[in-house]
Amino acid sequence: MARARQRWLPALFIPVALAIALMFGSVQAGASVSLPPKSAEEILALIAHTEVRALSGTVKQDADLGLPELPASDSGIAPGASSGLEFLTGSHIARVYVDGPRKARLQILDQMAERDVIVNGGDAWFYSSKDNSATHLSLPATHMQAQDMPAPDIPAQDMPAPDMPTPATMASRFLAAVDASTEVTVAEASSVAGRSVYSLILNPRSSETLVESVSIDVDSETGLPLGIEVRAKGQSEPAYSLAYTQLDLSTPDPSLFQFTPPQGATVTEKAAPAKPTPTMTLPAEPTPDPGVTGQGWDSVISLPAGSVPAGFASDPQLSQALQAVDGGRAVTTSLLSVLILDDGRVYAGMVPLERLQSVAAAQ
Repeated sequence: MARARQRWLPALFIPVALAIALMFGSVQAGASVSLPPKSAEEILALIAHTEVRALSGTVKQDADLGLPELPASDSGIAPGASSGLEFLTGSHIARVYVDGPRKARLQILDQMAERDVIVNGGDAWFYSSKDNSATHLSLPATHMQAQDMPAPDIPAQDMPAPDMPTPATMASRFLAAVDASTEVTVAEASSVAGRSVYSLILNPRSSETLVESVSIDVDSETGLPLGIEVRAKGQSEPAYSLAYTQLDLSTPDPSLFQFTPPQGATVTEKAAPAKPTPTMTLPAEPTPDPGVTGQGWDSVISLPAGSVPAGFASDPQLSQALQAVDGGRAVTTSLLSVLILDDGRVYAGMVPLERLQSVAAAQ
């Protein structure tokens, strides 16, 4: 259960606390459709048995967490990047291409520019058209075991490419931790990206969490999650949502996974560590396992001093969101809170800041 509880937070906590550069996306579900009724258990089984291994799609994000609007940062996708907070504010659009566990491409569409992440076998490229710069990573074989898509019950070697920011990736993080602290129900069927979906609703049985509910739109034909929406308590509009606006389940053109730096590009070569570290943390050394206080939606993750990369808290983007508190600094949003103490310890959870401070004081 400890491992399951730790997965309540990464979908939303890790991007803030450990500077992940996830690209999110969302659209509102379409009009209601007529589908054969299914129970929550049947929809969960549909997700677990999805066989989608290739796709092309466009995702769009709307994030309203109460953070200040942050400008795009080229460093958000490059190895060693310190902040991806820009993707937790406003709207963002990206194209995603996946072909099995070893090929993936992400195109982040900035205003008047584009950023690309391409994984093809043992090679990964990070490119920004804004300054015509590219970083090339040589990946050891262990990096090629994808982690999160499309469902937690599928063996890693059968999953599509690692860390692809899709609705399935995000949904798997919540579904992996469903337990007695969650009421799971079924809402009215609708459509996403022109496909009919069942809507699964996760309602926390907690008075302490900031989360009101999580809805997951599941393709009625394939079982692939096509959209996810998170609502915060006391907030009328969704605080975070991610869904496809367009989706094609055929195999993408192989040329999409080939990359040659444009003429005049500045190219940096880097070697990935032999033992993979989560792409969402990007530390120089593997991050120690976090401690967990509490259960389910009330969980608080704690990281010891020295776990956060040097210079993380002084990152210009993060500095705009940090506020001074007793003993350190904090980021507070409508869905999660992060506390960075002066002694280097970090606490985070989908709970009010006061709970983090209480847990920190007890340790």
